[in-house]
Amino acid sequence: MVSYRDCHSYALFNIVLLFLTSHLTRGQENADCPADGRTWLPFGVNCYHFVHGAEDVAKTYSFDAAKLVCGGYDLLTVKSAQENDYIVNYSPNVWKGNVNIWLGMHYDSDDDVFRWNDDDSVLLYKNWEAGGSDDMDLPLMDTCVALHSSTGKWENISCSDEPENGVVCQTKAAWTSTPKSSPLLSTLVIISVVLILVVSAVVWFLQQRHNPGSSILNLTEYHPPFGSPSADQTCLVEAEEIEDIP
Repeated sequence: MVSYRDCHSYALFNIVLLFLTSHLTRGQENADCPADGRTWLPFGVNCYHFVHGAEDVAKTYSFDAAKLVCGGYDLLTVKSAQENDYIVNYSPNVWKGNVNIWLGMHYDSDDDVFRWNDDDSVLLYKNWEAGGSDDMDLPLMDTCVALHSSTGKWENISCSDEPENGVVCQTKAAWTSTPKSSPLLSTLVIISVVLILVVSAVVWFLQQRHNPGSSILNLTEYHPPFGSPSADQTCLVEAEEIEDIP
């Protein structure tokens, strides 16, 4: 008969083994960017496409044309200092000299604030040049914002009078998990299983010493192969019997 101590040891063995193997097979997450034939660069939770020009010359667009170039993707949004630095540091790989890059934001005249176009959120991170966003000599309905690629500073500009600027498209990255195996975790799994078996053997040996009537020869007794309950079934049956006891 399987004792409760055996059941608990068996359950503990399965739990530890399941925990270790789950860590062993845990994958490494990778950012997947759109596969549309253009070059997309992952950074943080987003992917970016810098619209290149021939011979490193900036290919410039009006604000409305820039949105058309990006298709169903957003114009550049910069919501952290790290993201702003990334755009500044990578821009020389695309364009020579300073380029103004359209930012995907708009001025909300109802609330008197700037908002990002992708999610209509207010600006939590700001990097205005001297004068800041209060330099509002432009008509409110004709106010756009550009980022200077050499300094990272933002400037209010006209959406129509200064239409030619560089374009960076942006979209959220899709995350996938790639299985990754680790020799260290494999070793830990093996060592843990061996330790559990050794501890179980010691517990069984001590149990035999406290039960003189039992013998190791009992383990060699023949039991019919059919209809023999497994350890899981035995534990379940004993648990049900205890519940039936008044």
